[in-house]
Amino acid sequence: MTQHLAIALAQLNASVGDLRANGDAMLAARAQVPDADLLVTPELSIVGYPPEDLVLKPALVEACRAELDRLAAATADGGPALLVGLPYAENGQLFNVAALLEGGKITGITRKHDLPNYGTFDEKRVFDAGPLPGPMSFRGVRLGVPICEDIWTPDVTECLAETGAELLVVPNGSPYEIGKDDKRLSLVVGRIGETGLPLLYLNRVGGQDELVFDGASFVVNADRSLAWQLPDWDEAVVTTQWSRHATGAWACAPGRIAELDTDPADIYHAMVVGLRDYVNRNRFPGVVLGLSGGIDSALSAAVAVDALGPDRVWGVMMPSRFTVDDSLEDAALCAQMLGCRLDTMPILPAMQAFDTMLAPLFEGRARDLAEENIQSRIRGLSLMALSNKFGPMLLTTGNKSEMSVGYATIYGDMAGGYSVLKDVYKTTVFKLSMWRNANFPRLGLGPRGPVMPQRVIDKPPTAELRENQRDDDSLPPYDLLDAVLLGLVEDELSASDLVARGYDAAIVAKVERLLYVAEYKRRQAPPGVKIGRRNFGRDRRYPITNAFRTA
Repeated sequence: MTQHLAIALAQLNASVGDLRANGDAMLAARAQVPDADLLVTPELSIVGYPPEDLVLKPALVEACRAELDRLAAATADGGPALLVGLPYAENGQLFNVAALLEGGKITGITRKHDLPNYGTFDEKRVFDAGPLPGPMSFRGVRLGVPICEDIWTPDVTECLAETGAELLVVPNGSPYEIGKDDKRLSLVVGRIGETGLPLLYLNRVGGQDELVFDGASFVVNADRSLAWQLPDWDEAVVTTQWSRHATGAWACAPGRIAELDTDPADIYHAMVVGLRDYVNRNRFPGVVLGLSGGIDSALSAAVAVDALGPDRVWGVMMPSRFTVDDSLEDAALCAQMLGCRLDTMPILPAMQAFDTMLAPLFEGRARDLAEENIQSRIRGLSLMALSNKFGPMLLTTGNKSEMSVGYATIYGDMAGGYSVLKDVYKTTVFKLSMWRNANFPRLGLGPRGPVMPQRVIDKPPTAELRENQRDDDSLPPYDLLDAVLLGLVEDELSASDLVARGYDAAIVAKVERLLYVAEYKRRQAPPGVKIGRRNFGRDRRYPITNAFRTA
């Protein structure tokens, strides 16, 4: 009877669709742990998670199977076995599976039973649900291998325990969101309490479009003690040592307990990782962004420099006749503090050209929002011209508060390929800016020390599209606006719920109306890093044409 097992965890950053590279990364991790009995990899590790509708292409599924065979053949050398994930076609169905590879062969397959179909997940759209699984036999040990969502309800783990599983090994593709670390650990402790089995939780790291994965894999013993905690955001390959006690129960020997990010460092690192992988894997040479002297563009530039390095970030100041000297100075200081390029490109000639061109049609009409938005669209057009000519991706700088209420110009400041602030409320923008000025991010490629002048954080926000303009001319103060939006968006509260909590009925009604009528803009916004529970695009999917109101 096996008394000891060395189980290695490969917390890897898979690239969706790059099957050979993902396979090579798993083999490289395997080479790092020659004394391990088994190397575990994250959910769908061959194709990368989430593959979305890519798995509906038969050629992709066939290529995954070919890569599985290659990995299986590699285990013929007598080294560690592999537990890998892939989409697997079988009898006219398509499953999300974990495959056990040993001795040059596929020795076991388990199929994901509980397919998530909420929030960011659409697995029922592309996969068939497997049956309730039994354990996989490995060197005389019965391993329960629930896959990610399989542990979010008790059915699968209870079935595994009842059918003889001795320990639980869980491959995951669990995206980051605020507070997820505590939620995962609490969930695992609950499953352990129900089954009496220790649990190894392995997650992936890295960015994939709007989603970012924080890793933070861990092992919890049957007594609910934390045996291992891997770092967040970084790849890691470690070997955990397991022993069978006299009672027959398995336990993991204590190992490294990494310190995980707290708020707001976790949000900042999520933005860095999301942008870095998006830019690099889509083969952009860098990013270009409008650097206005305001806090949103300053924070976006700081994240970009920390993600890519200062030499891959290009800031452009585009002043108009409404731009004050403080903004010019602050944009220059931001670029200087970050060490990135800054060019100044006044938009007055373009504004005059549009005034002349539109004068016959605008005759008899007072200047209003139309002229203000032309300025924003000139800037968006100009930045896209630089992106087209020189290749860097245009980084959008709008925050979630603005996107919620439509305080953004479609085809103007909404133009771009990606946004790090898309799911970040304005009050969090202030918090992140203060944090970055006082801290150096562990994954950062930018400078140590402050990255923006304090004045950028302190001054009232303004779009500078007319004389003496301030955001609070059109919107409630951001602390109030964000509190109402948290209720309407994150918690799906009604206007009456918020009024009952003490918020002004007229303000709530205004914010709700703005939120709903801006849906058409958000549908045309670039992707951006998911931070909270209800990001626009993947989580919150409202109809554009919608007559329902609660106020």
